[in-house]
Amino acid sequence: MADGSSDWTSGLKVAVAPRIGALDAADWDRLAASDAYPGHPFTRHAFLRILEDSGSVGRKTGWLPQHLTVRDAQGRLVGAAPMYLKSHSYGEYVFDQGWANAYERAGGEYYPKLQVSIPFTPATGPRLLVDLTCPDPQGVRRLMVAALRSAAVDNKLSSVHVTFPAPEDRAALTGAGWLDRHGVQYHWENRGYRDFADFLAAFSSRKRKAVRKERQAVADSGVEVLTLTGGDLTEEHWDAFFRLYNATSDRKWGWAYLTEDFFHRLGAEMADSVVLVMARDPARPDEKGRPAWVGGL
Repeated sequence: MADGSSDWTSGLKVAVAPRIGALDAADWDRLAASDAYPGHPFTRHAFLRILEDSGSVGRKTGWLPQHLTVRDAQGRLVGAAPMYLKSHSYGEYVFDQGWANAYERAGGEYYPKLQVSIPFTPATGPRLLVDLTCPDPQGVRRLMVAALRSAAVDNKLSSVHVTFPAPEDRAALTGAGWLDRHGVQYHWENRGYRDFADFLAAFSSRKRKAVRKERQAVADSGVEVLTLTGGDLTEEHWDAFFRLYNATSDRKWGWAYLTEDFFHRLGAEMADSVVLVMARDPARPDEKGRPAWVGGL
């Protein structure tokens, strides 16, 4: 390149950090900032650190942090990726157990594998974090893709998976010959609705009637629904939410990945990035005679 960016890229150093706390929060968040995903909470240093500090991820959980870093000749962080050495496929919300079974029937060992993702979070966002002000951002991204492959080959791992990546990350990966895997999610989008009545107007008459009936049933039940964020969130809410989280996992034969400490740390450090919708029922008092919390998201 005429601007010398290829020479600059050749001086970059790739390394692995065994915990997010070993990396400067401001440096990481500088890379995580994105015009396409402004304020994206899940790639923030604080969120990933809370997962680690609370014991929600770590060696005992099968999510061993191995965060990829790229630094320039001056030691400045110019690239990073949240990466984990996985001994299973749980908590990814992408099901590759069929691949694991086929790989092992063929005589290989599928686990451990490398996973570039946000644990327990099936939300699209940046995965290859790059300093867009550096001389060659795309060169950094290409270097990271090559480093991921080398990490698997050098350590004799079966595979590397980058799940729910942003479009620019996906383009870099497929451009390097990586397999593009597609899934299906259902998302609600506001198509210019002025209010709830405008939203209902897009429904057929039968569906409008059904929605109104369901909403009236909630109103008649006496259940109170609260939307809480920031300073509105208290220890009581987090205790209740953790109980509901565990109860849901038990009913669905699932695995409660997140610890109680995770929720309390999240409330203490990232409350302004959290919105809880909680439901309580005055007809079902708790042990202190208060309306019992019966639902949350």
